Amino acid sequence: MKSAVTTVVSAADAAGRFPSMSDFESVKGSFDRAESRLVAAEKLASCIDNFTNLAVDAVYQNTSYEQSNKDKCIRDIHHYLRLINYCLVTGGTGPLDEWGIAGMREIIRVQLLPTAAYIEAFIFIRDELKINDLMGQQAAAEFKSLLDYLINALA
Repeated sequence: MKSAVTTVVSAADAAGRFPSMSDFESVKGSFDRAESRLVAAEKLASCIDNFTNLAVDAVYQNTSYEQSNKDKCIRDIHHYLRLINYCLVTGGTGPLDEWGIAGMREIIRVQLLPTAAYIEAFIFIRDELKINDLMGQQAAAEFKSLLDYLINALA
């Protein structure tokens, strides 16, 4: 699984060199943000069902998406948020990369689900929910950066 440490070591190894001071500073920065990530992970875990339902309800409330897909969307949004939680704990994007982005994108495509609905739901979570109030500014920034990563990957 990718973490800050494995990413730095893999990049240095692929380049045929030892990790540099800037590599170590990158890892240190990740460790420095660990407390904020764990706060975000804890808060997300306690609110994951609420976040999922609010986001999917907002997306399906005034759109032309088929209501028959709503339960699948709830299931998948919850799954993605759980993967984001794992990313917050590990300090890297490995769980999203390995279990979420490629695999889920294919499932969404095969089941003819609207990818735009997923993107809209994550944008709603990022922009409309009062995440800063719930998590604090730094923890919310960690969470929102992973939401942005996922939104860009699905777009």
